[in-house]
Amino acid sequence: MEVGLKGRKVAILAADGVEQAQLLEPKRALEAAGAQTEVIAPKEGTIQSLREAADGDGVPVARALANASAAGYDAALLPGGTRSVKTLREDARAIQFVREMMLADKSVAAIAEGTLLLVEADAVAGRTLATVSALRADVEGAGGKGVDEPVHVDDRLVTSRKSSDLAFFTKRVVREFGNRIEDARVDQMSEASFPASDPPPGPTAVGGEGASTNAPAR
Repeated sequence: MEVGLKGRKVAILAADGVEQAQLLEPKRALEAAGAQTEVIAPKEGTIQSLREAADGDGVPVARALANASAAGYDAALLPGGTRSVKTLREDARAIQFVREMMLADKSVAAIAEGTLLLVEADAVAGRTLATVSALRADVEGAGGKGVDEPVHVDDRLVTSRKSSDLAFFTKRVVREFGNRIEDARVDQMSEASFPASDPPPGPTAVGGEGASTNAPAR
C-alpha cells in the first residue's frame, strides 16, 4: 500500500460517454491503495459509460460539479471518452476545477481524450504529455509537447495515450499519486513548523558542523 494515499481524496471528472475501463481500473487501484475516490460529473445520479449506454446501470456520481471544489481533493483523474470530454470541455465549472488543481500543483492524471481537458484549462504550456498522434496538434498548439509513450510523468502530471496503455498508466498513477501527495503533506508540515520568518534550525542545533563543543564525548 502506498502510505501517501491512505485516506487521501481523488476526484474523477467524467460525464456520459466516458471510457469505462479508463475510469474504473484506476479507480479500483487507487481505492485498493487506500485512497477515497469520488466521481464528479455535471449532474448528480449516474453517468453511462460507452459500454453501458445501452442497458447498464451506470457509474454512481458522488458529487455534481456545482458542489465540487478543487480545494477538497488531493489529486484528480481525467479519463477519456470523446463524448464525455466534449461535455466537460464545454462546462466552465469542469475546466475551472482542472485549472485550480494544476495551479495548486496537485497531482493530476489524464489518459487519451482526458488530456484535452488540460489543454482547455491552459495547463499544458511547457509540459510534456503522452498522447496519440490525433491529439498531438491540440497539445502542441497549446504550448506543450506530445510524446509517443505509454505513460509520461512531468512533475505531478501523469499522462497516457490510450486504453491499451492502462496497465502502465494505472500502476504509475498509484505510485506517483502516493509519492507526490506524501511529499506535499511533508512540505505542508514543514512550513507549518517553520514559518518563513523562522528558518529551520541550523547545524549548531542539530549536531552538524559548528555544533556546540560542550556536547559530551562519545
